[in-house]
Amino acid sequence: MKAAVIESVGKAVVAEVPDPTPGPREVVVEVAACGLCGTDLHILQGEFAPKLPIVPGHEFAGQVVGVGTQVTEVSVGDRVAVDPSLYCYECRYCRTGHNNLCERWAAIGVTTAGGAAQFAVAPVANCVKLPEHVRTEDAALVEPLSCAVRGYDVLQSRLGAHVLVYGSGTMGLMMLELAKRTGAASVDVVDVNPARLETARRLGVSASAANPDELDRPQGWDLVVDATGNAAAIQDGLDRVAKAGTFLQFGVADYATRVTIDPYRIYNQEITITGSMAVLHSFERAAELFANGVLDPEVFISDRIPLERYPQALEQFASGVGRKIVVVP
Repeated sequence: MKAAVIESVGKAVVAEVPDPTPGPREVVVEVAACGLCGTDLHILQGEFAPKLPIVPGHEFAGQVVGVGTQVTEVSVGDRVAVDPSLYCYECRYCRTGHNNLCERWAAIGVTTAGGAAQFAVAPVANCVKLPEHVRTEDAALVEPLSCAVRGYDVLQSRLGAHVLVYGSGTMGLMMLELAKRTGAASVDVVDVNPARLETARRLGVSASAANPDELDRPQGWDLVVDATGNAAAIQDGLDRVAKAGTFLQFGVADYATRVTIDPYRIYNQEITITGSMAVLHSFERAAELFANGVLDPEVFISDRIPLERYPQALEQFASGVGRKIVVVP
């Protein structure tokens, strides 16, 4: 079968690889679409994946075409979205309900072969059936949405909060949509990319700007969400949190990123700084929200690119052109 392969740092190709074979509790999925993510860029840069080469792609959906000998939950022909998370269920963090912090954390498309291919293998427990009205080629959005749902779980958002989101890429836009639906009094978005900021306006924001100084919130925001991973944005966002407010580090920064905090202000103003890592007990809820129309795929997916052009798709994604880019085998 054909698959994208990150062979070494900085090098992605499309190559022939062996067809996958399911284990007893696994299924083979014929991939309909696989989304690109900042994690894929980190893997390309030599981060996250424990070893290369690797078939990337942790945001995917497709049709079941093969099942293991002990699989009864799904059948050949079922359409599914796949949670890429792989946990040990034995370490301290798994036993205390923090599976996303598993000491042996792994993920399809990061530590094992992923969905940027014609076919992919997944545990049946990670497969969520799609209702008839959901298009399989759109359901690659379920995985990033499940990360956003996890982010809102961490925020424990209260009604009437004023929210500021840094970044109007896919994840920032998803946080915008969830904020609108969780009773925010206002949702403002900041981005230096005019095209992406225009999409945020299209979805409905209270205010938007390239610089937070242009926004009228002198006392700061109750909830500040960084969806960029950019050091300058993070530093600025930390300074925009209102008293008793919360800053959520949601974007994936590289390992070397550093910012400065003001410990006295954190103490004196009771500011919370927290993070959200991937997916935790949120995939099924995200699938239901997606099925109920929380996102418009035609707005979120800007490009559908053939798998054969995966290296070019990565380059486009890295350049910041478009929103969610999916590759189609």
